[in-house]
Amino acid sequence: NGSLLVSGDSKGEIRVWDGKMGTPKGKPLRGHTKYVSSLAWEPYHNATDCRRICSGSNDGGVRVWDVVAKKCLLSMSGHTKGVTTVKWGCEGLIYSASQDRTIKVWDSEKGILVRELQGHAHWVNGLSLNIDYALRIGPYDHNGNAPADEKERQLVAQEKVKKVLKDNGLQYELLCSCSDDFTCFLWDPVRNKKPIIRMTGHQQPVNKVTYSPDGRYIASASFDNSVRLWHGSSGKFISVFRGHVQDVYMCCWSADSRLLLSASKDSTLVVWNLKTKKIKAQLPGHADEVYAVDWSPDGNKVASGGKDRVLKVWVT
Repeated sequence: NGSLLVSGDSKGEIRVWDGKMGTPKGKPLRGHTKYVSSLAWEPYHNATDCRRICSGSNDGGVRVWDVVAKKCLLSMSGHTKGVTTVKWGCEGLIYSASQDRTIKVWDSEKGILVRELQGHAHWVNGLSLNIDYALRIGPYDHNGNAPADEKERQLVAQEKVKKVLKDNGLQYELLCSCSDDFTCFLWDPVRNKKPIIRMTGHQQPVNKVTYSPDGRYIASASFDNSVRLWHGSSGKFISVFRGHVQDVYMCCWSADSRLLLSASKDSTLVVWNLKTKKIKAQLPGHADEVYAVDWSPDGNKVASGGKDRVLKVWVT
């Protein structure tokens, strides 16, 4: 609901901040013994009080916390190497990807292992759910407005998830993973431990994978200087975007799923037009590698951060 912000640091501590003022709220959450690599909130439509978060760490652990009571509720162990990414899905499941080449599926209430997804031959770098965007915006529209009534807000958030699944002819959420083994895998993790498809084509490690807001497409960013586009439900290859001259670290989508933005080691950002499959704009300005990029839900701004220690905000 935007009232709180959480961050994880290199010491393994998680801090809770006031989402509007940016001031710290109470003591940090301690439990991890190595750096915190990933954080995920429980979906709004499953818990409107927004108290529970999930964390993944390089210590191999996955934990669920109550950020108001400031305590660890669940501690899930099983990964033999560091956890790279955690996701909290709409079916009460938590997904954790690890350098041990596996993805584990956990029950978010009991903290028990539901199933293990195996197939990657190297570190699993990233995960994306086809409902990621719907979970991110929750009950809010593109202008940041939400119904005043809490039950209505919960219903609106629920309907957004259902719409993405219905529009793509699906019953359950899908999960896409990417790895240093040059591949991506598409999974039906709620029902099956076997992958739907192994997505091949990249010639170097795949650093980031992300679903479009409407769930129709998957974009993957690789160290082979390219971004590849895949079908969101079948995982079939659609197109390759070439324009960067060095590793592509990240990519993100515009809210209407019509534009894709990629960030690279070559210090540039490139905006791609999904319809023409061509470059719409190039955004130079960073003095060094661009590590992080995100597009605001209202579609008006893009934020990027890089090795030059500069955070840039671009107006679209």
